[in-house]
Amino acid sequence: MVWTILGIISVLLLAFYYNKRNAVWGGFTIGLILGFVVAIFLYFQGGGFDWYLIGKYTIVFTLIGFGAELLGKIRDLLKKK
Repeated sequence: MVWTILGIISVLLLAFYYNKRNAVWGGFTIGLILGFVVAIFLYFQGGGFDWYLIGKYTIVFTLIGFGAELLGKIRDLLKKK
């Protein structure tokens, strides 16, 4: 249930930041790549290929990217003052 809610939030963030080059899409990309690497590593260790692990990585790194975007906006607001 928690991962479903976080996934919906991540999809909404990706839709909101669609046409811009930013940390949200960068976090998504890094999460996707790392998720595949970890899933392939676990597959060769005998655990099977886990698609949910890739999804969790992309969700977490998308949210981390959004946090980075927020920090950048806060910094810009503090610079103006």
